[in-house]
Amino acid sequence: MYKKPSIKEWAVEDRPREKLLTNGTRSLSEAELIAILIGSGNSKESAVELSRRILLTVNNDLSLLSKKNASYLLKFNGIGEAKAVNIMAALELGRRRKENGASVKTIITNSTDAANYFRPLLEDLPHEEFWILLLNRSNTVIDKFMVSQGGITGTVIDVKLILKTALEKLACSMILCHNHPSGNIMASDADKKVTQKIKSAAEIMEITVLDHVIIAHDQYLSFTDEGLL
Repeated sequence: MYKKPSIKEWAVEDRPREKLLTNGTRSLSEAELIAILIGSGNSKESAVELSRRILLTVNNDLSLLSKKNASYLLKFNGIGEAKAVNIMAALELGRRRKENGASVKTIITNSTDAANYFRPLLEDLPHEEFWILLLNRSNTVIDKFMVSQGGITGTVIDVKLILKTALEKLACSMILCHNHPSGNIMASDADKKVTQKIKSAAEIMEITVLDHVIIAHDQYLSFTDEGLL
């Protein structure tokens, strides 16, 4: 039986680390980048081959891979906790890089602006999160904060916490936003009820709820655009 060469026995220009140092990050495939993170494969696969197999299970979709938890990655022979954590941390850094890019646009003028602001933060999550965007009188972003985090079925909202933070930041208005990991773009009865509850409470404090945006993968729904607010 022919012996399969390990990555260390490959030509220097074909080794992911050496290839990165010589030609830069853009020269590497996604499988090669993941191979650098995990360092080694298993007795039957090199790190690159193992990484390629992991990617194939999610149709080579990094966004889909970023939704997987450690338990999913640990199912692959050659992936232990340390390697799973490395992959998850790298994907989270990529998500946060996208999120930081959204902060360049600080003025929110319509629902598209609001959706684009939150999409990098929420569209790839496997669970629901509910966020608040605080704005000043000129619709410039003051701050954003997460109110709750929950399972796919929903989250628990604390209206008192929302108003306390908005008052501390001297916000004039706010935009609500949460995601639907299921991909269903429609607003549920619970979504409508919590929106009205926050809107009514905010009006007492002279804070306007401008919109409630639901992010569902590559789509979004605006309560204001749909006449639901």
